[in-house]
Amino acid sequence: MTREEIIKALERLNDKLTVIGKTGELCVFGGSAMMLLFNARKTTKDVDAIFSPTQEIRKLAEEVGMEFQLPKAWLNDGIKGFLSDNHQTGSAGMPQYSNLRITAPTPEYLLAMKCMASRIGIGERDEEDIGFLLGKMKIDSVEKALSIVSEFFPPERVPVKCQYLLAEILQKT
Repeated sequence: MTREEIIKALERLNDKLTVIGKTGELCVFGGSAMMLLFNARKTTKDVDAIFSPTQEIRKLAEEVGMEFQLPKAWLNDGIKGFLSDNHQTGSAGMPQYSNLRITAPTPEYLLAMKCMASRIGIGERDEEDIGFLLGKMKIDSVEKALSIVSEFFPPERVPVKCQYLLAEILQKT
């Protein structure tokens, strides 16, 4: 999905919420957050989000997906199992609508989540996203990056591959 497709789908979701007289909240993560907050990518597979009211938004998102011929799970809440107890979000820079409030993780929280995933390989974008966020936040050492990650996740849970990935990314800059 492109940034424009996501925005059109969210606008349509807002329209549908308005018709049924509901107000929704949606917090986007991952690639869609990178796109909406920073315009840092051209595409993403889907919109990872947590949302409320869950059942209404899930049903309306399915309708929007059919209207715009989007993937069935274009809006999904699979991310909820990977959230930090120190969840930090904001609405600055995010599109806002009459019946749909949209938030995203702070850059620090987004970096921490990307580091925890540290997915590499064909089709994965964590390395690119981490590099972008490190540059945006002017982080120049593995220690500084891991310090941010530890604000959100216990150090013992941080995968070893995260340290190696951070070192590799920072060596390139």
